[in-house]
Amino acid sequence: MSKTIHVALVGNPNTGKTSLFNALTGLTQKVGNYPGITVEKKQGWCTLSSQISAHITDLPGTYSINPTSLDESIVLETLLLPADQKAIDVLLVVAEVENLKRNLLFFSQVRDLDIPTILVINMADQMEEKGISIDVAKIEKELHTKVVLTSVRKNTGLESLKAEIEKYEELPKHSDFTLLSDRIDANYFSSLQKVSSRYGRYQLWLIATRNTSIPFSKEEKDFFDGLGKDAATYKKYQHKETIYRYQRINTLLGEAYDQDFSKARNLRGKLDRIFTHKIFGYLIFFGILLLIFNSIFEWATVPMDYIDGLFADISEYVKGVLPDGKISNLIVDGIIPGLGGVVIFVPQIAILFLFIAILEETGYMSRVVFLMDKIMRRFGMSGKSIIPLISGTACAIPAVMSTRTISGWKERLITILVVPFTTCSARLPVYTILIAMVIPDTKVLGFLNLQGLTLLGMYLLGFFMAILAAYILHKILAIKTSSLFVAEMPQYKLPSPKNVLLEVYQKTKSFVFGAGKIILSISVILWFLATNGPGDYANIEQNLTEKWQEKSISEKDLEQKVAAVQLEKSYIGIMGKTIEPIVKPLGYDWKIGIGIITSFAAREVFVGTLATIYSVGSDAEDTETIKEKMAAEINPDTGEKQFNFPTGVSLLLFYAFAMQCIATLAIVKRETNSWKWPILQLVGMGILAYVAALISYQILK
Repeated sequence: MSKTIHVALVGNPNTGKTSLFNALTGLTQKVGNYPGITVEKKQGWCTLSSQISAHITDLPGTYSINPTSLDESIVLETLLLPADQKAIDVLLVVAEVENLKRNLLFFSQVRDLDIPTILVINMADQMEEKGISIDVAKIEKELHTKVVLTSVRKNTGLESLKAEIEKYEELPKHSDFTLLSDRIDANYFSSLQKVSSRYGRYQLWLIATRNTSIPFSKEEKDFFDGLGKDAATYKKYQHKETIYRYQRINTLLGEAYDQDFSKARNLRGKLDRIFTHKIFGYLIFFGILLLIFNSIFEWATVPMDYIDGLFADISEYVKGVLPDGKISNLIVDGIIPGLGGVVIFVPQIAILFLFIAILEETGYMSRVVFLMDKIMRRFGMSGKSIIPLISGTACAIPAVMSTRTISGWKERLITILVVPFTTCSARLPVYTILIAMVIPDTKVLGFLNLQGLTLLGMYLLGFFMAILAAYILHKILAIKTSSLFVAEMPQYKLPSPKNVLLEVYQKTKSFVFGAGKIILSISVILWFLATNGPGDYANIEQNLTEKWQEKSISEKDLEQKVAAVQLEKSYIGIMGKTIEPIVKPLGYDWKIGIGIITSFAAREVFVGTLATIYSVGSDAEDTETIKEKMAAEINPDTGEKQFNFPTGVSLLLFYAFAMQCIATLAIVKRETNSWKWPILQLVGMGILAYVAALISYQILK
């Protein structure tokens, strides 16, 4: 490509902005963070022609150029860059057909920043269904812009949009803010224009009202400070600005936009009455959760068994191909079992993300937010707290970051502190393998899987614990705050298969590579610690061989006994034996104790750790799968299976409550700007997990 056009997507939430981004970029997109900020940044590439490509950035959704959250402030900071520093060639402001009035308020603000802008009216395929007609030519003329009607779901209008992006240099730069500001206070805005020639009048107005840090020269800053108004005056001017903008928008839409409700075929009202019903709404939500977790076990069983067996076959094959030695042992006993402990859970993780993506795409998730608002407020949280709690089922890290939409500090802090109780995807591998070993694979009522019901119970336990903890914190924390709950109910729509699959692909890929890096690193470390030891460790095999050969023991039994003793005498065995007195009352042996310690890096490491330990401790010809090795482990004190029902329940409760995720602690520290709160989480949740596991084991054993 000889030329690259830098494009930014902006718009209100629920306009289909992200769907448009996915349609344009597909699998070329990358997800990162803005420099120094934990807000997610999505970028991708789109081919416009043989010679021209577009680099597209999806900026966070915002209702106004004036941000009310940290996420929304990214939009303002990006758009306020002076002309000589701008990394944006053209802006795509995404609107949708049924909320055009509200969308155009944001468009009119962005349009006054003197940036080439295209108005993309999405969901155009619904115009006939909603009885809507739009005079595109009239809107283009009045707003001095290009308008493109698109439907991502029907894949229409995208080629026209690409053509307009390619011709962005022909787009007019136009601002009506001078006329508008003269109606507000001509003298003030005329003086404000003189502060700096690098910024337009509307940019300077936004800088003044948002108190944004701008690199003015000393003379510019002194002049700018001298024009300062009090907060009440700024608020009055902003109010007038909004009124004048809506006056013009109303006039325009009165001439260019029409909706004939007699022609509309809208089921939204009827569906809302069902999904947000004070009784049936909760029953439907619970039923959907039941379907999700039942499906996680039912649908994932075959591919999981295949993957489990595949890694066992790979391990056996590598043993036969590679010569004996340290490198061979590292690959066979460290790397392969560690990776197998991650990949085996891909089917379940993908199914979970599939359902979440479908619920979000259809618009149902917003109804859940509305439905849960009254409940959340009783426990000291905002209605918006349900969004982090639900997104916490994927990962606590973005869930903690999503609390930035909560305006009240107390509500936000409580939500941050309780989010780790919700069952994230990192707990799913631990839950599923434990449930599969200690809960019978039987049917309830003839069609419900008991293991799926147990998994649902673990998710509900985490959610209810989060609610209880929030209530306690609400009573304890002496923080005065007030906030309002404002949430939009988007239109119902059929989920786009492309968007859903992209979401599943991105989230599953993130899990595999994110968890995989950690587990692979820890697997190598564990292998080293499990195959080396202090003192006379290197001579253990020779000494035991000489001792047991005299007792006419079989070669296979000898190899197993040597492997078991070597593991106990290794560095990791010594560590495990040291902490065994602490974890033994919970029903754990030293091997499980090692798994608990290593899983502080990430909860899902627990399974990979045990897979590595059991692989190192097994005889050379053992090709059993991870699940079979764990299920066959015997407690030497009782002679019974190590992973029995009491121990399994104890472990499930421990992982339900323990704060075992260093990355989440780091994010909590960053979001609260204090080590006080993450330390409180770590200690409080750790004590709760230990006590719950202790009580359950002592009662059930």
